[in-house]
Amino acid sequence: MAASALLLTSCTSGSGGGEAANPTSSSATVSASQGTTKAQEKKFTDQAQAALAAVHSGTMVEAGAERVTDGIHTEPTLNRGKTYKLNLVCIGSGNAQLTLTPASTGPKAEVPCDKSVVQQRITAHKLPVRIDVDGDKGSTGVIAWQIDTV
Repeated sequence: MAASALLLTSCTSGSGGGEAANPTSSSATVSASQGTTKAQEKKFTDQAQAALAAVHSGTMVEAGAERVTDGIHTEPTLNRGKTYKLNLVCIGSGNAQLTLTPASTGPKAEVPCDKSVVQQRITAHKLPVRIDVDGDKGSTGVIAWQIDTV
């Protein structure tokens, strides 16, 4: 789970912008708004990881967390023919859409950003498997995922 926080932190800290991008803005205002955003992302990430920990079973294969606006785009290392449990939780507002490629891996699903955990069994019939979770327009927050062996 520490890797999840690190993953989000690395995306957050590399966003650029801030004072250097606009030297005429008030540094106090920029720092306050960045601090609030980072604090809220950390809070959402912590809540998402706690929700995933509550449903964890089996051996973890891969996990992470991203901003809803960035989405999740991963090709985990899975074994052909093996079934896994994909757990997703979105904390914030709006919804996100789960798409698996190839389609035989599992059905599409909606992931509401209401703190509920969406669980789905996925089977790696063909490799590689790609997992994409994209936020609907206007959706915000953090989405976290974890893949466990069944």
